[in-house]
Amino acid sequence: MSRRRVLKTAGGVSAAALLGGTGVLASATAAHAADDGFGLRIVERGEDDPRMKYYRFATDAIGWNPAVNVLLPDSYADGRRYPVLYLFHGGGLGQDFRSFDNEGINIRGLTAGKPVIVVMPDGGPAGWYSNPVHSNSGPRNWETFHIEQLLRWIDANFRTYAEFDGRAVAGFSMGGFGALKYAAKYHGHFASVSSYSGPASLRRDAGLVTHWANVSSAAAELAGGSIYGVPRWDEDRVSADNPVEHVPSYRGKRIFLAAGTSPDPVNWADWVTETQVLAGQREFHDRLAEAGIPHERHEAAGGHVFRTKLFSGDLVGILDRLRKP
Repeated sequence: MSRRRVLKTAGGVSAAALLGGTGVLASATAAHAADDGFGLRIVERGEDDPRMKYYRFATDAIGWNPAVNVLLPDSYADGRRYPVLYLFHGGGLGQDFRSFDNEGINIRGLTAGKPVIVVMPDGGPAGWYSNPVHSNSGPRNWETFHIEQLLRWIDANFRTYAEFDGRAVAGFSMGGFGALKYAAKYHGHFASVSSYSGPASLRRDAGLVTHWANVSSAAAELAGGSIYGVPRWDEDRVSADNPVEHVPSYRGKRIFLAAGTSPDPVNWADWVTETQVLAGQREFHDRLAEAGIPHERHEAAGGHVFRTKLFSGDLVGILDRLRKP
């Protein structure tokens, strides 16, 4: 894939997607070229754009070569270190590391002048930011790729704050679930978490979201395999990933939730998806409130879409929480 195509092509974000620690400071300098490491071997790169850097990797964690867009702040050449926002795309065919770099969202414009590095990796069309119980299509260990490999690679190759107060994680739809999951499961990695129309409860309504994770991953990701196991779930794994079962792990973090209140009743995908998202986020809100954990929650008109105005407002809060350059 050419760099020109990477910059021009983007997966659309729509309802049809169906949900779809502490460390030493990095040593990368402004002139430092990205290197292999942490199980990642660079097989393609595009570094000519002053802000957007593109890398594709070979890794044992994934059976194909996943990619990442790294959006630098306008002022990155000044030699300072910057906080990092990991931003995860939603599920669906066509959704990938380019999903936020399109005319509909325009992540470059939304972050212009903002002192933050934005990391936007592949997460698979239905990878669910997880290591699956079973795959018939080779390795699809997205959790390993993101947490064990990419996060460490970013800190080694860019001027970041490799610490709790230096990172935030956010995502849309399936990516919003991934953000909530990683923020709790890897408590020392992220000081702020934002979920834009992302499910927060895997077991409510007879486990509808868990069933959908299994069905969607079997069809689009795992060639009949599953994220959580079929016909019987790996119950320990479901509990480990379920945000509402780990409320204490969000204490001390900044939390931002957003969901739509009026999905299109004629559009089955939009209605089912956002109705379930809204119910799960309300359940999560209730549990956070019972635990006395502060959080910010928004319910907006519309269905299962990425809301750029809410993101822009959230970004202000994210940067206020994170360490300053």
